[in-house]
Amino acid sequence: MTLLSLRWLRLALPCVLVAGFASAEPQTLIFSHVVSENTPKGKMALMFKSMIERRMGDQFQVEIYPNTELMDDDEAVDAIAEGRIHFAAPSLSKFQNYTTQLMVYDLPFLFADMDAVERFQGSTAGQALLTHMSEDGILGLSYLHNGLKQLTASRDFSLPEDLAGLRFRIIASDVLQKQFELLNAEPVPMAFSQVYQALADNDIQGQENTWSNIYSQAFYEHQSFMMQSNHGVLDYMVITNTDFWNSLTADQQQEFRFAMEMSVKYGNAVALAKNQNDRAAIASMSGVTLHEPTMEQLAQWQNAMKPLWQEYEPQIG
Repeated sequence: MTLLSLRWLRLALPCVLVAGFASAEPQTLIFSHVVSENTPKGKMALMFKSMIERRMGDQFQVEIYPNTELMDDDEAVDAIAEGRIHFAAPSLSKFQNYTTQLMVYDLPFLFADMDAVERFQGSTAGQALLTHMSEDGILGLSYLHNGLKQLTASRDFSLPEDLAGLRFRIIASDVLQKQFELLNAEPVPMAFSQVYQALADNDIQGQENTWSNIYSQAFYEHQSFMMQSNHGVLDYMVITNTDFWNSLTADQQQEFRFAMEMSVKYGNAVALAKNQNDRAAIASMSGVTLHEPTMEQLAQWQNAMKPLWQEYEPQIG
């Protein structure tokens, strides 16, 4: 090797090493959601971050933005489609700008219990719903449970007609809007982060949610009357951007799927336990009246809401 070659090598080597180190910097992945970190979704996201960074920390770091710190779920769905963030876990009601088929999860009294939800989500039809928005940039990786929804109000109720005239917060959804219109109540689409203050200010007089959300958000402070209606399901779809996913190697995709599978199993177990524990805590509160409807009363609620099945069948399939 000539003296000139040696001199060039000494000059070039630091640049090669710097370029090598720069390319080895892990990619930052953004995970946005709207609830606190002590909820099933929050704990799922934290476990996912831990697993990814433990197994692939030299390649990826995960930044979690909980409590709507970065954006709400409506914005997150668009941000995933456009590739501006990497992961989100919006409610299944949040996709109606991209598909009508997921409205199936908003239909009242369609699922008898969470086992029925599990069976559908694991079926061929349920799994197909994860991927059918991929051409719009949205790829579903898994379903995540929160639980069955209950009704709460600022006045006593046991029958559908008892809610007439009340303003009820809903997730923005055509199905949920018509659900409350059938009860002669006024549906009010509202972000989850605004519900507590709206209840406190009496801007709304009722809402529907899972036991864990009712308890963790302290909605019971302004909702003295509740009914164990189990009338709907509040679940989420963990989503990512299609182009980002396709940019991963097969081995990386396998790692992400494994981390997601383990994290979702953990989150679902937390959701089940938390809903049971939080229901018990709410039932023991002296200021709360918890009504468990009889079979006859439940049939009246089902009959009042069931017309939505036929109305939305052409859109859902």
